[in-house]
Amino acid sequence: MTTILPGQTIGIIGGGQLGRMMGLAAKEAGFRIAVLDPIEDSPCGQIADIRIVADYDDEHALQELAQVSDVITYEFENIDYEGLKKLAETAHVPQGAELVRITQNRMNEKAEINTSGAPVANYVTAHTFEELEANIGQVGFPCIVKTAFGGYDGKGQVKVDTLEQLEEARTFFEHSTCIAEAFVPFVKEISVIIQRNAEGQSYCLPVAENIHKDHILHESIVPARIDEAIIKKAEEAAGKIANHLELVGTLAVEMFVLEDGNIVINELAPRPHNSGHYSIEACNVSQFHQHIRAICGWPLRKPRLWASSIMVNVLGEHVEPLQEMLVHYPEWSVHMYGKAEAKEKRKMGHVTIMTDDIDTTLEEIKTSNVWFNK
Repeated sequence: MTTILPGQTIGIIGGGQLGRMMGLAAKEAGFRIAVLDPIEDSPCGQIADIRIVADYDDEHALQELAQVSDVITYEFENIDYEGLKKLAETAHVPQGAELVRITQNRMNEKAEINTSGAPVANYVTAHTFEELEANIGQVGFPCIVKTAFGGYDGKGQVKVDTLEQLEEARTFFEHSTCIAEAFVPFVKEISVIIQRNAEGQSYCLPVAENIHKDHILHESIVPARIDEAIIKKAEEAAGKIANHLELVGTLAVEMFVLEDGNIVINELAPRPHNSGHYSIEACNVSQFHQHIRAICGWPLRKPRLWASSIMVNVLGEHVEPLQEMLVHYPEWSVHMYGKAEAKEKRKMGHVTIMTDDIDTTLEEIKTSNVWFNK
């Protein structure tokens, strides 16, 4: 296992907020940061030592990143698989390209989760609308139809309750093959962030309970308000998937909790995840510090939660009310990502609140009028 030491350079493909927080964690330990992103003033570019401004599939730019970096990682999965695969042949990319290939395509992702032995909802795959129509009886109604490629934050999916409604998914096939999953009547959404190094050492961060609004993560509550037996099942499932994929780095495993206490895996993300941001303040090792340790060949630290916490996303429409109200809340840790334009529904930052009373703090968030302003 190659060990990367402070003073050496970590290359990051992608200049968004995850790259920024990854880079900040690395710089604390004395690493240099190089970033490849099409935008010069990207969130990660603002804190990087070296900025390469180019598209993610630019072969010359990827080679330039390889030349200046001792190890290369990525901050999101929708990068060019072929370019990453070629890069991994000549540069040190501990995560490899295979994990990106799998998680870019929901068909591949479901198949690999199945093979790992972790539970998934019943599903069918389809290359044409006619194939979907012919096989939809295998999952029944209601079901969720999703594009195999390119969906995030609820985009590229639709809930279908009847055969007539299936027509709404026809246009999906103009862009991608599709998958249809049986609808799972869940009681909670949770996520497990598991991190693993090349020697197979792995740890899970404390399980987060996630609350979404308009398909975008709104709050993560830690520890999740679920039984210890469910936490054990969730961590075991994440471990099965990580070991099957021979993970190096970070994998976020999003899950549904069912009424009977069982779990079903929903999606994977091969990178630090929005629901793990709380760990910056609330744990003895953040998801970003642990990710850097994993890709640099360092031993991992067993995570410990200092206090119950709630992370709340700050979208474009929340920026102005947050700026007005933050002076009244000394317990709020505010993280803004350096994005120039505060567009509606765009993730601009987050707030983490460590607390002794989850319910009281949830009420405080509501009455602050930052996230529920008229």
